[in-house]
Amino acid sequence: MDDHRAQVEELLADYRRSREQLASVQRELAAVSGVAGSPDGTVTATVGAGGRLVGLELSEAAYRRHRPEQLAELIVRTVAAAAATAAEDTYRTLSAVLPAATDPAALVAGTADLRPGEYEPEVAQPPARRRVDDDEDNEQRESWLDSELIDRRVR
Repeated sequence: MDDHRAQVEELLADYRRSREQLASVQRELAAVSGVAGSPDGTVTATVGAGGRLVGLELSEAAYRRHRPEQLAELIVRTVAAAAATAAEDTYRTLSAVLPAATDPAALVAGTADLRPGEYEPEVAQPPARRRVDDDEDNEQRESWLDSELIDRRVR
């Protein structure tokens, strides 16, 4: 009977260690973040756990250098780069506790136990861009700059 009790105690101790390790991994995953800056330094994005955008900084020059649709594209690319950095941290954290043959990226994507033919990855399509003719483009640029100058005078 004492052998049985010792086995139960050992199993309980293993269970407690596993729960502590799980809690530690959960805390590490919750603290994951990634930061990326645009090549021209006008946009900085910070992404948290799960790829959630938690910070976005735009320099004053961002509004002068880029038209709104260009700035939007730059923001999207910068956020994606920050999300990729956060994902790498997530994969590193998970790989420390997963069996050696388990791909942490596949686990996060939900495809770890599937063969490639059993799922089809989603391919995001960029939104259709509206064509702007040169006259309209100049009008938009002038109105964008005029409104910025008006805002500065009002302050």
